[in-house]
Amino acid sequence: TVSKRSKQYINIYLYRTTLICNTDRPSEDVPSSSELPHRCTTGDKKRPKEPVGAPGVTGVRRRSYTSSTAPMDKRSYLWARYNDLKRMVHDVIPPGACNLLNSSTIYANNEVNLAEVDIYGFDYDYTLALYSNALNTMIYNTARGFLIEHFKYPEGICKYDYIPNFAARGLHYDIQKGLLMKIDAFHYIQPGTVYRGLNPVPDEEVLQLYGGTYHVPLQQDSGFYGKGPKVKQFMDIFSIPEMTLLAAANDFFITNDIEYDPVHLFKDVSEAIGMVHLKGYMYKWVMEDLDKFILRGEETDAVLHRLVSQGKKLFLITNSPFSFVDKGMTHMVGKNWRDFFDVVIVQADKPHFFTDCIKPFRRLDGNGDLRWERIQSLEKGQIYKQGNLFDFLRLTGWRGSKVLYFGDHLYSDLADLMLRHGWRTAAIVPELEQETKVVCTDRYALNLTWLQALTGLMERLQTHRDPESKQVFQEWQSEREELRVMTKNLFNPQFGSIFRTCHNPTYFSRRLCRFSDLYMTSLSCLLNYDLSYTFYPRRTPLQHEAPLWMDQLCTGCMKTPYLEEMSHIR
Repeated sequence: TVSKRSKQYINIYLYRTTLICNTDRPSEDVPSSSELPHRCTTGDKKRPKEPVGAPGVTGVRRRSYTSSTAPMDKRSYLWARYNDLKRMVHDVIPPGACNLLNSSTIYANNEVNLAEVDIYGFDYDYTLALYSNALNTMIYNTARGFLIEHFKYPEGICKYDYIPNFAARGLHYDIQKGLLMKIDAFHYIQPGTVYRGLNPVPDEEVLQLYGGTYHVPLQQDSGFYGKGPKVKQFMDIFSIPEMTLLAAANDFFITNDIEYDPVHLFKDVSEAIGMVHLKGYMYKWVMEDLDKFILRGEETDAVLHRLVSQGKKLFLITNSPFSFVDKGMTHMVGKNWRDFFDVVIVQADKPHFFTDCIKPFRRLDGNGDLRWERIQSLEKGQIYKQGNLFDFLRLTGWRGSKVLYFGDHLYSDLADLMLRHGWRTAAIVPELEQETKVVCTDRYALNLTWLQALTGLMERLQTHRDPESKQVFQEWQSEREELRVMTKNLFNPQFGSIFRTCHNPTYFSRRLCRFSDLYMTSLSCLLNYDLSYTFYPRRTPLQHEAPLWMDQLCTGCMKTPYLEEMSHIR
């Protein structure tokens, strides 16, 4: 049975961990005890005799040594420890364990009880309506045309077609240097993820450009809404074609040895992308071919029906115009889609909607034209434009944790609601579907587990500093770097996962945890839970807590390498 198999793997894991932690080598194997990492035992207490095998595990024996064993040199000793650990890693990973993840899961950063949520609010784009990748290509091609026609850029840029999997959400762009990069939660650039145009920048050059460090100072980094004075973070899904166009335009000028100002290029590309939205091109394409551009509309319909049938109040706050929302919602839900919502607000101008207390609400008539009367209440079935959250709260009385709002943009949709107003927030992260598929592969699980184990081995044995040991460590470090690159490339060859740099969370991931109580692939994930379900965040270990990763086994519980040498100052 599965339970018996699981117990067997746990027994193997615990028993082999004990062996690696406690194995004593004969004195002639190692030059001196001071050169070895300390064992997990404390003081000089005699360790009890170890069993031959763990319960439920056959054929696992502790390696035996006799007095006739030949002395082992440092290099052989280190590689023996390496091989022991590698065999354990392969034993620890159960067959099929990688298939346990499900992209339809809702993940919790904070505890949320749906039984306490009475009001559900939604953004429209990439929340109620999910779009196909074909839309990114259209945005890119049209903005590229604007660069040539409106900004008089060279015709040669037309040779650069859209690259679907080049950029990833959450990247940072150094405006003055023209560099696209991934930054971690501690403001450090991840080596190997800095691009000038379409080509990677060598790590040595990156260090020169940033004064000998990978750190990007806070005052230069993106501000609260992702727009710093020198560095901008691209947090919007719509920004993926913008990043690709920036890279292509930079590459054109560099390749053709044409002098240009990266700041002007950034502003021109941003304006060209903005023109696609402001001139209504995107809205026109979607409305002309709803089947091509809107995905999984029937799931949105099912979610709304379920919420309303259980007595929940719904509202919509979006930056998109009414004609566009009306067309899309009619396609997904039907002509009577407004009956689902108690309040509908379009062209809200988020994030200013959440911080401004001046703009009044205006009502639209059936044709979408503005009415002139003062708004005294927000009525069901009516359409409102602009306004602000303070008037919204005053007119509805919807406050605090009984409100749950869904959106895809961490800054524009969720940040102010969580930090300033105490609403519950849920982030829609479509990239989770593909990332979950990668994490579920055996190749990823094996690479990641061995990477963690090798890192822990290097940490524990780093007190060996003789020339032979240093050579072994150089080989291990090279393998570690290869594993990191391999793991990154499984997600995206240029920038890797949107959630992680080498070992740290990305800047995007940090913001996701800060501004959302829940996050999920799409709104349809709600269909997998009843509306009295409580989401509990998993207690992941802090660095000083009980280790769960293999690289931390026996590093927190063993003596520190130089504890005895430092005892005189304590």
